Amino acid sequence: MNRSMIDLWVGIFVAAGLAGLLFLALQVGNLATFSAGDTYQVHAKFANIGGLKVRGPVKSAGVVVGRVADVRFDNESYEAIVSMTLDVHYQFPRDTTAKILTSGILGEQYVGLEAGGDGVMLKHGDRVRLTQSAVVLENLIGQFLFNKAAEGKPEEKR
Repeated sequence: MNRSMIDLWVGIFVAAGLAGLLFLALQVGNLATFSAGDTYQVHAKFANIGGLKVRGPVKSAGVVVGRVADVRFDNESYEAIVSMTLDVHYQFPRDTTAKILTSGILGEQYVGLEAGGDGVMLKHGDRVRLTQSAVVLENLIGQFLFNKAAEGKPEEKR
């Protein structure tokens, strides 16, 4: 093998490695949009969204059915409005519940959809009315510590 052929193969190998790294980086960052299918958008209001981010997954039964498209603040109700883009292959009843959940103890936050039993399905622009806000770990720890401190105090007699 001559020198130019070795250089060609090294170049091909390096290009393939860079393409693989780019693919993995897009997958990890939730930036990959390789599935170009039809979608519809629904909205939900939450009192607290925790660390939910745009492009975060929307899951139902552990399956990714969409992505968070937008997060904004409603100045009238003082709640967060989360817009979700769902794949048209996944239809959900109108009484579906949306919850903000966490993968593991300190993992990423995502929107979990739990289907209801209504016969009418959500369509583009509809709002999910039943929501449950994110559980903030700091609030849970604070409540636990406050309750433990209150248990330790002796009751005062009057």
